[in-house]
Amino acid sequence: MSEAQEIKIGKEMHEKILETTPIYQDEALQAYVDSIGQKVAANSDRPDLKYYFTIIDEPNINAFALPGGYIYINRGLMGYLNSEAQLAAVLAHEVGHVTARHTVRQKTAAAGAGVLSVLSVLATGSTVVGDVTNLWSSAAVVGYGREMELEADGFGAQYLYNSGYDPNAMAEVIGVLKDQEKYARRKAREEGREIRTYHGVFSTHPRNDKRLKEVIAKAGTLPESEQAVTNEDVFREKINGLVYGINVQPVAGKPGDSNRYTHNKLGFTLVFPEAWKVENTRTAIIGAPEDKSAELRLGVGRVQAQTRPDQYIRDTMGIPLLTQSEPFAQAGLIGHMGIRPADSKHPHPSRIAVLLQGSRAYTFEGLVTEPQEDVNYDTLFVDAIRTFRPARSVRNRPTKVRKIEYVRANQSTTYAALAKYIGMGNQGEQQLRLLNGHYPRGEPKPGDWIKIVR
Repeated sequence: MSEAQEIKIGKEMHEKILETTPIYQDEALQAYVDSIGQKVAANSDRPDLKYYFTIIDEPNINAFALPGGYIYINRGLMGYLNSEAQLAAVLAHEVGHVTARHTVRQKTAAAGAGVLSVLSVLATGSTVVGDVTNLWSSAAVVGYGREMELEADGFGAQYLYNSGYDPNAMAEVIGVLKDQEKYARRKAREEGREIRTYHGVFSTHPRNDKRLKEVIAKAGTLPESEQAVTNEDVFREKINGLVYGINVQPVAGKPGDSNRYTHNKLGFTLVFPEAWKVENTRTAIIGAPEDKSAELRLGVGRVQAQTRPDQYIRDTMGIPLLTQSEPFAQAGLIGHMGIRPADSKHPHPSRIAVLLQGSRAYTFEGLVTEPQEDVNYDTLFVDAIRTFRPARSVRNRPTKVRKIEYVRANQSTTYAALAKYIGMGNQGEQQLRLLNGHYPRGEPKPGDWIKIVR
């Protein structure tokens, strides 16, 4: 695949992300992240490629890259970093995926090994080899595999060194994310659900991975006369006020709350298209316009442990084939969506999606009965599905935006006392430790700048 083709596909996927994914509304912070990303990219192996760095307004921990230089970092991940060098490490790792053309190489490998075997994590029963979006979406969610992730670590460490950052910032990020993984595993066991974590470095490497240490060391050591850039003060200033957890402010370009449906018993919420009427039947919640030309059906089912969303669509919903098939994630849940082609039972293509929460599966079917030339029903379906929020988000939904704020610790400061004082709940003490790099038992020292949530 040529570079021009790679860029074209990345641009198309980027535009789709902008249409369906909330972008963090802070121009100054977006500009800061872009400046760090551009610095790292300029010192990479593909400095002439145009790069785009975007903050996704999601609380979950993730960062990913698309073909052609499009790189994303979730707001949730940024809150757990503690220096500009660590931010640069995350971005450098993703730049490494781009410079190594991992997405293109995976497609090439798939052509030889069989696309369906390579895409087993996303298998939908489709035999359409040409839908490479599956492959790249898969990588964004679940990673590229141990060898490619290690290669991205090596490239990233080199780009850090070239940019004046200490390559060991990559290992620091591993530590931050390994703590998140440890905490997430404990929470997942308590809640009876599958763990969902960042796709990259820490999902493939142990904390003290020998090979990881080797690729970081290979990048080089800055001379004693040249102090490594950490810019902790600058980073602290830039993320002070970063939204923490669920962002309850409306996102520009997304459906508003004027037609929000809330199921009090099951505790989920969904915004149906404007002016659609919503009916709660015994088998589904159904929203439809007055002329009944289409409907969006939301159902709830049970799912076995370790079942992937795409498997649920194929095996439980009985839909063997989807076009535009892709994984997605929102509000901390993993899902899958696509379009069911028209058949004898469904005269028009239907939007199908599923989101998994523990043992519960939320299913969505967007059906068109009478197509209207001036209405793009599929866009309405996808926009509505993207507003879905699960039980824990609804029941514990904050009434105001919560933000990260820096304070100085004194001699009597403890995370337990802080969590109680600011009302962070029974997990607050450990959340504060995670935010400040002190998980699982650390405490702040007098004079330390530490993050709290207000």
